[in-house]
Amino acid sequence: MDQPPFLSGKLLLAMPGMADPRFDKAVIAMAVHDEHGAVGIGVGHTRADIRFRDLLTQLDIDPAGAPDRAVLHGGPVEPGRGFVLHSDDWGGQGTIQIVGLGAMTGTIDVLKAIAAGKGPSRWLVSLGYAGWGAGQLDEEMTRHGWFAAGGSAALLFDTPTAERWTAVWTSEGIDPRLLVGQTGAA
Repeated sequence: MDQPPFLSGKLLLAMPGMADPRFDKAVIAMAVHDEHGAVGIGVGHTRADIRFRDLLTQLDIDPAGAPDRAVLHGGPVEPGRGFVLHSDDWGGQGTIQIVGLGAMTGTIDVLKAIAAGKGPSRWLVSLGYAGWGAGQLDEEMTRHGWFAAGGSAALLFDTPTAERWTAVWTSEGIDPRLLVGQTGAA
C-alpha cells in the first residue's frame, strides 16, 4: 500500500482567493506533517508591532550583540509563542530537523545563542504558527486554497520576506500573476 504524501519540508502557498483572509499571500514552512496533524510556520509576512531586539528585551536577554531584524507572523495559533527556523549548523533542546529547509527550535536557548553571536548562521524568528488536526490539512489540500511547493533553504533564508510568495511560485515555474481566485470543474 502506498504511503500517504506528507508535506514536511514543503512550502505551502496560499492561492489567490483563499477563503480565510488571515492567509492572504501566505507562505507556510511546513515543519511537521504526519497522520496526527500538521504544524507550519508563516514566513511570508512581518509583524509591525515588534522587532527582534524588542523581543529579546521582553525576554530579559541582552540584545546588545544581536542584529535588529523583523519578526515574522508565524500564524494565528498562539501568536505569543516564538519559533526560530534556522540553518542546521546549530542545535539545542527541542530542535527538530526539517528536511530540505534546515531546523526549527521553539525554546529560549536559541535566542540566547543568537544574541551571544553563537547561534545558527541563518535564522528567522516567527511568533505564532499554523496548525491542523489529524487529516485536516489533507482534506484542505483537496479544495482551492493551498499549493504545496518544494522547499529550499535558499528560498527561506535568502529571499526577502515581501518577495517570498512570488519567488516560491516562480521557483515552481508558475507566474502568480496568471493565477485566478477560484477553481473550476470539468
